[in-house]
Amino acid sequence: MRVAIAGAGAVGRSIAGELLENGHEVLLVDKAPSAISVERVPQAEWLLADACEITSLDEAALQRCNVVIAATGDDKVNLVVSLLAKTEYGVPRVVARVNNPKNEWLFNEAWGVDVAVSTPRLMSALVEEAVSVGDLVRLLRFSQGDANLVELTLPPDAALVGTRVGDVSWPEDTSLVTIIRGRRVLTPSKDDALEAGDELLFVAAQAREEQLEDLLSVQREDVRD
Repeated sequence: MRVAIAGAGAVGRSIAGELLENGHEVLLVDKAPSAISVERVPQAEWLLADACEITSLDEAALQRCNVVIAATGDDKVNLVVSLLAKTEYGVPRVVARVNNPKNEWLFNEAWGVDVAVSTPRLMSALVEEAVSVGDLVRLLRFSQGDANLVELTLPPDAALVGTRVGDVSWPEDTSLVTIIRGRRVLTPSKDDALEAGDELLFVAAQAREEQLEDLLSVQREDVRD
């Protein structure tokens, strides 16, 4: 897979390093000469250019990229890069960094963004995920389909404890993708029974989140009595 990363700062270089270790081709693009540090990520391709300029993106051969990551520290730049990547070059997957949470609403399909990653929101979500039981925590937003990656830790008194996954009437537009049980990561099958303390990861439409939380958090009758 070929990936272009706009922004060769600490964030961009870290992403590049991870992708290279996983066997992908990576191109780092930055307009600041001081950011071009080939020795830090020698396996990557480097391009000194303004990623907001069509001529620069032509030089980067963006049409050959499977993924573009807009990882600069400027939200305006990340939006422009995302829009150009999607509309001018037809890049299948565009991931954008959100620096200011107040701008998160802009990072959607209209701007060419498939996945928006807000570091402040992600950090707060991870804190919530670590301490919350029975509350739905939004971890990541996918712009296409208005869907989110959400997590809920199943409370001991939840009505669904002991219920097989295949017997649950899940809300429409939701998909249970993973069950984390202790140190195990389970791909859920219809015969797996839910257990108290399970961390359940869903991809769900935002409009279904409240319904999903209600379903998972409702208490057993014997506990309420």
